[in-house]
Amino acid sequence: MTIVRFAPSPTGRIHIGNARTAILNWLFAQKTGGQFILRYDDTDTARSTEEYARGIATDLAWLGIAPARVEWQSKRFARYDAVADDLRARGFLYPCYETADELDRRRKRQQARGLPPVYDRAALKLTDAERKAFEAEGRKPHWRFKLAQTAVEWTDLIRGPVHIDTANLSDPVLIREDGTYLYTLPSVIDDVDFAVTHVIRGEDHVVNTAVQIEITRALGATVPDYAHHSLLTGSDGKGLSKRLGSLSIGQMREDGFEAMAVVSHAALLGTSDNIHPCTDYRELVEGFGLDKLSRAPARFDEAELKSLNAKLLHMTDYVAVAGRIPGHSEAFWLAVRGNIEKLSDVEGWARVIAGPIMPVIASEDRAFLAAAKAALPPAPWDGNTWKLWTEAVKTATGRKGKGLFMPLRQALTGLDHGPELAALLPLIGREQALERLSA
Repeated sequence: MTIVRFAPSPTGRIHIGNARTAILNWLFAQKTGGQFILRYDDTDTARSTEEYARGIATDLAWLGIAPARVEWQSKRFARYDAVADDLRARGFLYPCYETADELDRRRKRQQARGLPPVYDRAALKLTDAERKAFEAEGRKPHWRFKLAQTAVEWTDLIRGPVHIDTANLSDPVLIREDGTYLYTLPSVIDDVDFAVTHVIRGEDHVVNTAVQIEITRALGATVPDYAHHSLLTGSDGKGLSKRLGSLSIGQMREDGFEAMAVVSHAALLGTSDNIHPCTDYRELVEGFGLDKLSRAPARFDEAELKSLNAKLLHMTDYVAVAGRIPGHSEAFWLAVRGNIEKLSDVEGWARVIAGPIMPVIASEDRAFLAAAKAALPPAPWDGNTWKLWTEAVKTATGRKGKGLFMPLRQALTGLDHGPELAALLPLIGREQALERLSA
């Protein structure tokens, strides 16, 4: 079975970039009949909170993503400790005693000599006596993974063949001086234990993947397939990192965006498909393929999302929104849906229909509107009333085109734009129409 995972840290709310990764994993799982795991990477116990975890779960549920299982790294420390002990015993993890300042000075000296700032493995040369002397000073070691310093190659399902020589990398720190774990080791152990078959994530993890492949092999486990998608940029081509607060999924929900508009935009960005609104996941799943994802940066445009949101609402049937617009009829929805960008906009059109409004009547149109008032058909009104009425007004006044229609719209709605009056007029009703034409 295909098994994928989405692994957010519950140290904040997920944003559109995180959501895109979750959506791509979800689509891949659905396409292949696989399983989607939500894994909270909460080893940073100081910053991780249950509140953020609940927020992430709420955001995913709103997006329509239902995990097959949920895992917490904070509940698996005993497992990580056991694996770390095994790696130590087999020489894959070694203790280092340099302070952060010492490492920084060493990197600067290497750069001044024109050398890459790669850790020189000085800790491997320490004698037992030197280690004991450091510990006597009160120093506690951090633990690095000893890379094989060889070429790591894999066929990325998005980027194609990838070749990284780990001889050009510093041995990564996996365990801090205080015994807490950095991201890398728990992530690999979880992927192995949960039988993850495909890791789909951002391209900022490509180099880290080479390290994780070496660790996976050190554990004697099967290396999963990897797919690294491009990162999102703004419409200006710059990174989104400084603007992520306004692009959180929670904020988008509060701002009135439709979940499937966000999903459609995130899923189709950076693919060979045209971005268009989808009413549910079925269409996205049917057309999904990792091979459609481009390596070029995917540009996220808030204006494009707003346009997509409007298009989605314009094609949404009444039954899909009836529970969210209580008190409004299907006739009302069909009349106004083509003129809203967000669902909350319906209330503005409800006020236009029910009133009170301020009719806009030019002095030169008063005689024309008096004739229009006299020509109003009797009730009941239906979808044909507007045509019958305007034809009668045209005959009585000789007006046509904009000179006929605009004064009627402005008098009836107080606006120079809006839904088709053929649909709006029966909702306004004859009594209100008479009142507004007389204003």
